[in-house]
Amino acid sequence: MKFNNINIGLLSLALALLTVSCQKDLDRKPYYDVTTASVFTDFKNYKNVLAKCYGGLALTGQVTGDGNADIGGVDVGYVRGFWQMQELSTDEARVAWNDQYLLPMHGMDWTSQNLLLGAMYNRIFLQVMYCNEFLRQTTDGKLSENGISGENAATTKIYRAEMRFLRAFSYWHAIDMFGNVPFVTENDPVGAFFPKQTSRKELFAYVESELKAIEADLMAPRTNEYPRADKAAAWMLLAKLYLNAEVYTGTPRYTDAITYCNKIIEAGYTLEPRFQNLFLADNDKLKNEIIFTIAYDGQKMKTYNGTTFLIHAAVGGNMDATKDFGIDGGWYGLRTTKNIVHLFTDITGQTDSRAMFHSSGQNLEMNSIANFADGYPVTKWRNITSTGAGGSDKLFVDTDFPVFRLGDVYLMYAEAVLRGGTGGSSATALEYINKLRQRAYGNTSGNITAGQLTLDFMLDERGRELMWEAQRRTDLIRFGKYTGSNYVWPWKGNVKEGKGVEAYRTLFPLPAADMIANPNLKQNEGYN
Repeated sequence: MKFNNINIGLLSLALALLTVSCQKDLDRKPYYDVTTASVFTDFKNYKNVLAKCYGGLALTGQVTGDGNADIGGVDVGYVRGFWQMQELSTDEARVAWNDQYLLPMHGMDWTSQNLLLGAMYNRIFLQVMYCNEFLRQTTDGKLSENGISGENAATTKIYRAEMRFLRAFSYWHAIDMFGNVPFVTENDPVGAFFPKQTSRKELFAYVESELKAIEADLMAPRTNEYPRADKAAAWMLLAKLYLNAEVYTGTPRYTDAITYCNKIIEAGYTLEPRFQNLFLADNDKLKNEIIFTIAYDGQKMKTYNGTTFLIHAAVGGNMDATKDFGIDGGWYGLRTTKNIVHLFTDITGQTDSRAMFHSSGQNLEMNSIANFADGYPVTKWRNITSTGAGGSDKLFVDTDFPVFRLGDVYLMYAEAVLRGGTGGSSATALEYINKLRQRAYGNTSGNITAGQLTLDFMLDERGRELMWEAQRRTDLIRFGKYTGSNYVWPWKGNVKEGKGVEAYRTLFPLPAADMIANPNLKQNEGYN
């Protein structure tokens, strides 16, 4: 909900004036009186630059209300863009709006000219660019040049580790969504050049090495100021990489996934007793379960991105926007499909508290994507506190977006054990899954047996626990159910009943604009 002492207003730095595109001018030196070099002569500016890089995940530009966006054209912001790509292309979400760049997500027939894909791609590389410039300007040599030493230099070392984490975080999204992408670090020159393309496998190895290299310099778990990254955030990202390594590189790494899940669990995280609290306006207090989050504040961070989008867009029909969601009105957009609703017709026949849907006045069958009444809105995200109070603003919400949390660690551990990873046990995996289900059911009535803990069950349980948390696309791909026809959902392949789609759609295309601008790039298979 807040950045503590970090200046949310942010400096209008030359960093923000650099060109976003991953084309020949990716690291063009700005022609302004205030340059990054002059900013970095004063240590007092460093934390503001750090805030800019964290804020880049939450905000779209330099001023409140999404004005003065950092990229041109369609700019949905980082969280909103990532969420739309991860959820609208699956069985978890449909949006009723007629935005032409969103409709292809539902039918899984996007092209390299899709504006949403281009905006998210640019957002990823904008973040990489910000981090690269901080790292370029804070080497030991630069610090010495600028007279920065002692405690300030030691603090800068921590900042640099966090910047490398944030860069790895964005490069992970590039690995997951786009595969083979341009690659630039702080060691590349500032100026006009064409970045080389790296392979998915090579970028995986780079991100893995970066996360291991920074571990010693990051703060211990739950000791950094909120919402900055710490060692556990790096461990979680490594665990995510390893769980998906077979998809990303062709080589399974499930033992490594278990190793890093164990490191997180051993750091003392515990489940928040009430599941709903994780998605409310005061979830910034839940460092017991939340490992890394993207912060929002209705007073200081006025954006239509992130959780403001998630909460408003899922409200409409006869839903009470103010009383139940703490907002000034709904946007009549987001609903889920019957496939997700049916996940909660559980094998035990009991009531799962994670089944947060609004069904009154809604149709389970989605006869039309454009009709908000078709499909059930998910009521998981709210601008209401755990005590029932409204957020600080009814338009811009206070609810933070938990990126990594312990519930997911338990699920990853269990899945990695089921897939043959060593260093864990089936008994512990079952224990972790039943801990999640005991929270969901309020007692042991939802507990499962060892025989029921299968991979099919794990995919369904991830759907229940992580619904609308921007995980579904990656999960369906890992379980082999994203493309093809062995698993379909309403409007998959632009057919109401759903149909299979081409295997190459497990990756999105590189944007056409970047393909034209950079002769070093080769398009992903299946796309023009």
